[in-house]
Amino acid sequence: MLHPQWLTTFATAAAASSFSETGRRLNLTQSTVSEHIRQLEAALSRRLFTRDTHSLALTQDGETLLVHARLILEAHAAAEAQFTGPRLRGRVRFGTSDDLVQGPVPDILAAFRRRHPDVDLDITIGFTDALYRQLDAGKLDIITGKRRPGESRGHALHRESLVWLAQTGMKFDPDRPLPLILLSEPSVTRTEALNALAEAGLRWQVVCSSGSYAACAAAARAGLGITVQPGHLPTAGLAPPRLPISLPELPDVQYVAVAARKLTPPAQTLLQILKETPIG
Repeated sequence: MLHPQWLTTFATAAAASSFSETGRRLNLTQSTVSEHIRQLEAALSRRLFTRDTHSLALTQDGETLLVHARLILEAHAAAEAQFTGPRLRGRVRFGTSDDLVQGPVPDILAAFRRRHPDVDLDITIGFTDALYRQLDAGKLDIITGKRRPGESRGHALHRESLVWLAQTGMKFDPDRPLPLILLSEPSVTRTEALNALAEAGLRWQVVCSSGSYAACAAAARAGLGITVQPGHLPTAGLAPPRLPISLPELPDVQYVAVAARKLTPPAQTLLQILKETPIG
């Protein structure tokens, strides 16, 4: 029997760096996490993780189980929502950044809709800075995006590295400014990249601006220049630029969920799901 609690612990551990981190996320002791995984491995007669003092990784059987575990947990949550308490009704105005749309957020929203079919989701995709302004103006209930420099609001979801990328094998003229392909203003990623170049004393020129990471990546793939994107986005046809100089290291960005001061029950429910679902 695959106990839902074991599967919850397993799915959380699959997205964590260690069993101790898993315990912190679930408010469990490390020994309890280890016992849940041991019981699950015993029930399946399969080893699910390879682990040592420094790392934690899924085995092939673990990766296969993770697919089933997510489906089982989603079905379990849907059944509980269906038969416990009143059905949620209403509307949630949700905003998210372009890069998170290419990551796990659509799956989270789809699961929310399946659990709460009577709730209307009004989704806005845009730059993080614009989403903050709409939230502060009362036009959105919840947003997910990067934490702006100096901003302290929001629940931390995930930390991600920014990476320099260009067409695979592309060479650059060292006597010319670096050709950059960046998101249009205002953009946290653009600001961090330009600040890093300025601090390194490097010359640059923005040759292309776009409103989406996908368009920036396409322009870089075509050989127009160097772009910057979070590490979780697709990199097909792209690679770290080959330059006679070293590009500066870029800071990590932190993704957060930020909510309005007053939330309806549907919005509160979605916010809680966002907090509980591993993003990274």
